[in-house]
Amino acid sequence: MTSISQTLTAQSPRLTPRRVPISAYVIAGGVAVLFVALVAQVFFRTGLASWSVGIAYIAYDSALLIFTGTKTWKLMRAGHVTNPKASPGGARPTLGVIIAAHNEAGVLGITIDTLANQSDPPDLILIADDGSIDDTPAELKRLYGLEMPALGALSDPAPGLATLRWLRVPHGGKARALNAAIQRVDTDIVLTVDADTLLDDGALAAMRGAFAAEPQLVAATGVLRPICGPRLSGRIFQWFQTYEYVRNFLSRYAWMRVDSLLLISGAFAAFRRDALIAVGGFDPACLVEDYELIHRLHRHSTDKGLGWKVRVIGAATARTDAPASLMAFLRQRRRWFGGYLQTQYWNRDMIGNPRFGSLGTAQMPVKTLDTLQPIYGIAAFIILAVLVLSGKFYLAWPILLVMIAKIIFDLAYHLWSLRLYARWTGQTEGLGWGWAIVAAILEPFTFQLLRHAGATWGWWMVLTGRETWGRQRRTAIEGVGR
Repeated sequence: MTSISQTLTAQSPRLTPRRVPISAYVIAGGVAVLFVALVAQVFFRTGLASWSVGIAYIAYDSALLIFTGTKTWKLMRAGHVTNPKASPGGARPTLGVIIAAHNEAGVLGITIDTLANQSDPPDLILIADDGSIDDTPAELKRLYGLEMPALGALSDPAPGLATLRWLRVPHGGKARALNAAIQRVDTDIVLTVDADTLLDDGALAAMRGAFAAEPQLVAATGVLRPICGPRLSGRIFQWFQTYEYVRNFLSRYAWMRVDSLLLISGAFAAFRRDALIAVGGFDPACLVEDYELIHRLHRHSTDKGLGWKVRVIGAATARTDAPASLMAFLRQRRRWFGGYLQTQYWNRDMIGNPRFGSLGTAQMPVKTLDTLQPIYGIAAFIILAVLVLSGKFYLAWPILLVMIAKIIFDLAYHLWSLRLYARWTGQTEGLGWGWAIVAAILEPFTFQLLRHAGATWGWWMVLTGRETWGRQRRTAIEGVGR
């Protein structure tokens, strides 16, 4: 029998590289050359032309917003169904939840209880314990009567919660823990939930219904909302990240409309188990194992002509613990962007490749442009700051007027997106228009620069080979219990 690691070797372009078409080199090289050419304009041109890198950045970002707007417009239609449910006579797939956990004693209880108390509870809740050395054994014993199994062994069901079991594996990272767990699960659907993610009631029912309604659906993400804790810094970061998450999940819906969705949040994601096994599970070498996996699912579907689908399910919502301080936020974005760069490089044969449909000809070129988008943004800001500090206001004022026009455009899109999001997910908490207007005005000069700084740090991490997951401190969920 082929092991999951052997399957990964065969399926992964990292381990078994594919031939890279010339289109990939042309697109990637063009992005880099264009950046150098645009930045150079500050030395050779006057007026707005000297800020060509900023104009290009604004035009590109606006084009993406227009694309998202056109593809999400159907959410405004009365009676439009975006969250399919299983037909009355359809088979009800079994569903198991895996919680990958390393030293998560403070949050496991509330996470498990939230899953167990769903209106449509899972058939299995499996804790994939990645070599925890904290109070996890004591907490699981106290809360559920679970006895600690040997390393590599699966516990008996919990006396008070028969669907709950515990798998202990040596510490090797989240991906290895998940791979060990999916080989022990026998449910049709495997749902991964981070230990700091709390599902809203009905989320599992929506996921199960989506898979029951569409046999070709192999991966789906729920819609996440960030929570950052009660401190002032936490409230500020939650404020900005809430609006960011709204835009990001609407963007995922837009790419889903053209069969090119790549970004599935492992904090709350569901997969057909057979598909997971077929592509080799999660890659332990990737900083963003959930994102990388979706590339392999798309690749395998194309290779075999399977017509697999990847979706975002608006009715499946959850809250997840998000960074609540400057350094925590920067470290998260460093890891996210570093993993994105890894994955983009490993899958460079898909860039501009028509064999992969719109994924190859649209999404992957856009992702290639995205690799330098934060560098474009920071360069544009630095050039503007230098012009202002050097007293060249005759150049700075036209640039500021363009930025004001962009802010107005973004604000209009932002307010409209909040309405779309509420209609799609039913979520309205924390999405008032008053604070949304303030956030839209401040974001280009604050939060957006922090995102770019974290991404630039991700570039440095990858280029220097200092790739690390890091440790994220819980700020909103830890300590919440029974």
